[in-house]
Parts: sequence; C-alpha cells; structure tokens
Amino acid sequence: MKSFGFAIEGITQGIKEEKNMRIHLFFSIIALSISIMLSLSSLEWVLIILCIGGMLALELVNSALERVVDMVTKEYHPLAKQAKDMAAGAVFLYAIISVIIGLIIFMPKLISLINSTF
Repeated sequence: MKSFGFAIEGITQGIKEEKNMRIHLFFSIIALSISIMLSLSSLEWVLIILCIGGMLALELVNSALERVVDMVTKEYHPLAKQAKDMAAGAVFLYAIISVIIGLIIFMPKLISLINSTF
C-alpha cells in the first residue's frame, strides 16, 4: 500500500509542478469529452485511453529524468543536455502520434455529425 501512496504522490507532484503535465491533462479532458459526445466504439475508447495514459506516463518519466539530471549536475554538460532533449523528444513524438490517432478517430465522426446537422 505504501508504494501506491508514493506513486500517487509522484502523480500529484507532476501535476502541481509541471506545466506540460497540466497542458496534457487539459487536452485529455477535451479528448474524453469529445469521446463521450461521439459515442466511440470499445476499440476507439481503448486507443484514446492508451494515448492519454501513455502521454501522461511519458510526461512523468520525462520530468523524473530531468530532475535526476539536474541532481547530478547543475553545470552545463552535453550529455545532460542530450538526455533531457531525448526525453523531451520522446514526449513530443508520442504527442504527435496521439494527435494523429485522435484525428483518425474523431474526424470522420465529426464530419458526419456536421453533415447530418446541415
């Protein structure tokens, strides 16, 4: 039970201290709201939840890596920069993939909704 508490504390710290985590949460709420509105299939829900969960988890890992690097050295070091840049790149890549998946799922349904309204 103690480890669950540590995990929840880590998530809470990430939300409180990381602007990007809050941005990801904001867009997650939008994606979930649209998902509810569009009555997604089970498979589509699974994909949206995987995108959201993966994005939030990856952002936490990125933040953790940045803190470890900062703890090791306060001075500029090319390897420290590479580590931080690669972790940020992983988050960025996953975000792009998540947006593409969201567009594949949402666009046909939104276009159909708009066409049926007009």
